[in-house]
Amino acid sequence: MAENNTDIQKQINELNTKLDLVLEHVNQQRLKREMADDLMADLSIVARDAWDSTVKELDDQGIELDLDDIRQLIFKFIKNIKNFNHAISFFESMNDMIKDAAPVVNEMGIDAIRKMHEFENKGYFDFIRESGVIADRIVTRFTAEDLRRLSDNAGSVADLLRNLTDPELIKSMNKMALVMKKITTSEVAEYSPWKTLKAMNSKDMRKAAGLMMAFVKNMNDEQAEELPVQNNE
Repeated sequence: MAENNTDIQKQINELNTKLDLVLEHVNQQRLKREMADDLMADLSIVARDAWDSTVKELDDQGIELDLDDIRQLIFKFIKNIKNFNHAISFFESMNDMIKDAAPVVNEMGIDAIRKMHEFENKGYFDFIRESGVIADRIVTRFTAEDLRRLSDNAGSVADLLRNLTDPELIKSMNKMALVMKKITTSEVAEYSPWKTLKAMNSKDMRKAAGLMMAFVKNMNDEQAEELPVQNNE
């Protein structure tokens, strides 16, 4: 009998313990619900104040807010969530690419700066600057009529430039320039008529005279070839 009473009391104690746990859980749920209700009430107050302030600000700015437009905007936003995700993924990829390319771009910039420094040391920039000065002087000296004549004689100018590319001609012109330089930088001896006649009998003077006669003859031949063409024109 005593054992039965002990078992019953034990069961009652276990039931009381479980009941206390259930009551504590119910009390915690009630507290959470009250806290959630209080939070929702506070949020509703804040939202209502924010809404009222927004409506007042829009009204002060003369902006009419159409709820249908807002609803359509929300629907469009929801429909394009996937597109927004793609756009964000694209920007993330671009950001990663920029991070990866930054060292390469930095190295290219350093190489470019080094190359510019090398060009400056070699005088490229000074050459370009002086070329601009030369071009400016040429432009200021040329008139519209000069340019027109240059355009009319572009073929002849091209032929002249082509002939100037002949290595033998360039070598001869270089020799002439050197000779002229020596003559202008040194004293020229005076020649009497008798000394001039005597010098004319030398081999060098005869060769120079032959060169002059050949030059005059070739010039006459060139002019003779051009005359029929000019008459036809």
